[in-house]
Amino acid sequence: MADDLGDEWWENQPAGAASSPGSVLHTQKAGDLAESLTPQLASLHRRKGLTGLRCRMRRPKTQEPSAQSRQIEAGASDGEGGGDTEMTQQETAPGPALSKKVKPPKECFLIQPKETNEDATKTRKRKKKKITDILAKSEPKPGTPEDLQQLMRDYYRSSRSVIEREELTLPDSCFLKANDLTHSLSSYLKEVCPKWVKLRKNHSEKKSVLMLIICGSAIRAVELIRSMTTFKGDSKVMKLFAKHIKVQEQVKLLEKRVVHLGVGTPGRIKELIKQGGLHLNPLKFLIFDWNWRDQKLRRMMDIPEIRKEVFELLEMGVLSLCKTESLKLGLF
Repeated sequence: MADDLGDEWWENQPAGAASSPGSVLHTQKAGDLAESLTPQLASLHRRKGLTGLRCRMRRPKTQEPSAQSRQIEAGASDGEGGGDTEMTQQETAPGPALSKKVKPPKECFLIQPKETNEDATKTRKRKKKKITDILAKSEPKPGTPEDLQQLMRDYYRSSRSVIEREELTLPDSCFLKANDLTHSLSSYLKEVCPKWVKLRKNHSEKKSVLMLIICGSAIRAVELIRSMTTFKGDSKVMKLFAKHIKVQEQVKLLEKRVVHLGVGTPGRIKELIKQGGLHLNPLKFLIFDWNWRDQKLRRMMDIPEIRKEVFELLEMGVLSLCKTESLKLGLF
């Protein structure tokens, strides 16, 4: 190694240095220098042997090599003098951080508490009973005059005094025989009004009818008219409801011809009386469609709006006619 260093130093001398007078002196100095550097070169050689194997760290694909890693590689590619720098940088350079495994999110399920028997009973108690539920469990019973009397007392209890409610009480003589749920409309009318043909022939007054049949809807009125074919015979029947028929048209029809039977709703009949298109004095029979139930199992008087209109109609002269016994009430 010393010989190699001396040869290298000799080759680096300028041209003509070997032929100069001091060339021998220079050669001696070079030999002394080589002898003094021998231990250092030996240690350097050993260190160079340790760093002879270059260990390069694998870069991640998504990241570019940093300036520090480029500097380490540049130092490793240098010659003998870059060994110390390369070793120091490799020792101090931190390794790439290992990617942590991402755990999949856990699913959380909320377990609802089971409903106990006590909770079920509480919810049943809070639920309000509907008219449909009550009527579905109860057996159908025919209406009686006492049912109408009780409804009148309940309706006027908050607005009338005791004396006024007594005046509104109807005598039993003004009621016809009630339907026992075995009759059709024609058979029932024949039973309660056996002299209908004679009454119909003697009736010639316009703007009036001999019999009024009150029901809860226009569809029900049409059904009743179809079901009373055998009873009406040659009688003139008029539809007295609000569906597709104006009040003024009905007033004109009542003025032009004689009508024996009127079938309709209490609201339209009440409006015709107010406008003077219908008079109640010739009226002989007032029949309520009492026992019929709709899809919700409600009777006509179970609906608050219809019940209110019925009682308002009774106050417009029907009650006074009943007390004079010139008008009879029937519950079909």
